[in-house]
Amino acid sequence: MDFLNEFFLFLKARKKYWLLPVVLTILLMAALIYMSAGTVVAPFIYTIF
Repeated sequence: MDFLNEFFLFLKARKKYWLLPVVLTILLMAALIYMSAGTVVAPFIYTIF
């Protein structure tokens, strides 16, 4: 959790707010793939990519 705090402080200090949606999208996609691995919907998720 210390990494996330440091990352948000970096964004705030450097005024790189455009990075936030990019990082959140990547994290959501990673969570979707992780949660769907081994489930019935996995073949449908993998066809998106």
